[in-house]
Amino acid sequence: MTGGDEAFELSADVMTVVSGANQAGVRAYNERLILSLVRRYRQLSKVEVARVTGLSVQSTSAIMNRLQADGLLRREAPMRGRVGQPTVPLSLDPEGAFSLGLKIGRRSCDLVLVDFDGKVRQRARETYAFPTPENVFDFMARRLPEFSRGLSRRQHQRVAGVGIATPFQLWNWDAETGAPPGALEVWRSIDIGAEAAKVCDWPVTIFNDATSACAAEFFFGDAWRHRDFIYFFVGSFVGGGLVLDGALYPGRTGNAAAIGSMPLRPLNADDGRIVQLISAASIYQLERRLGAARIDPSSIWRTPDAWGDFGGHLDAWIEEAAYALAYACAAAIAVIDVKAAIVDGAIPSNVRDRLVARVAHHFAALDQRGLSDLTIEAGCIGADARAIGGAALPLIKNFARDREVLFKDAPTGPA
Repeated sequence: MTGGDEAFELSADVMTVVSGANQAGVRAYNERLILSLVRRYRQLSKVEVARVTGLSVQSTSAIMNRLQADGLLRREAPMRGRVGQPTVPLSLDPEGAFSLGLKIGRRSCDLVLVDFDGKVRQRARETYAFPTPENVFDFMARRLPEFSRGLSRRQHQRVAGVGIATPFQLWNWDAETGAPPGALEVWRSIDIGAEAAKVCDWPVTIFNDATSACAAEFFFGDAWRHRDFIYFFVGSFVGGGLVLDGALYPGRTGNAAAIGSMPLRPLNADDGRIVQLISAASIYQLERRLGAARIDPSSIWRTPDAWGDFGGHLDAWIEEAAYALAYACAAAIAVIDVKAAIVDGAIPSNVRDRLVARVAHHFAALDQRGLSDLTIEAGCIGADARAIGGAALPLIKNFARDREVLFKDAPTGPA
């Protein structure tokens, strides 16, 4: 990395500009560069990494040997059948690092332990009527020691930290969560990081929950194939994230892509009223539909990967949410020329796929003059995206590049 390049280092609240000017910084940058490549393409040889990055084979080999010695990379089976010595690809060592993620939700909180490859090793969930600091941090205090006891001494030493994914300004949404008036006001004066530090031995990183979900899709999922995309997470409240130029973009205050607040006219609104997206494409609206029909909605929160049979009520909710999301997609690309819109959520995969199909249908019917083409796709992380995204934050801070530069042609296969 030359002195004129810049990388962006993710912190708990802002994006801080740093430059790599000394030899140690260059080494750290190149190590992160190679780890990011191997994460994305699953396994790569030293020759292939050298070709993609422009580093010399000698430098690449030295860095990858060091990463292997540090336990971050591991050798895979040699690939034979070509002239010369067999090619030996390397992949991420799942035991190389671990991270914990806590999701604070409107109806539940989740704690996960993920390994360096993004696989969930342990998980715990607790549901509630509405979130309070007492039930959230009591849950954390009870479950973290259980998770810690499940780690070997070496694994414990390789925990990078705890990432907390939380909705911003929880106190503004008591009516939508069904909380008594003023019950969430206590969150206004709570220092979440300080409270978490009381029950946690590891560094704590805090981020918006939907941006965290976007980080999970970008860091562990397949969305990195798009250098620019808008991300929608359909949870109790719909939220969003943004990736620009191959980097997660939290914005000035960490609240970029706050698409839940985007104004729009809902489906079949003949009175011309304008509402926020959060009122048209959030799961709490489905919950209200079911409650009005005297149908038990508890499986929405208890088993987000397997809902009950909600019949026509679910069909109507999907149609309303898809219509609203399609308009949100059009509004987003009118401002930021992204390539794709990724839709995921705390919903079963079959419901997500139906929703994405209807979003694409409604988007195709919109007046798109002056807009670029947009690909609308389903995310691949699912209901755990916010918790997994929380766990991704310490790994991003310690091991990932936040600004995707120095790429040449993407590799097409082992060298």
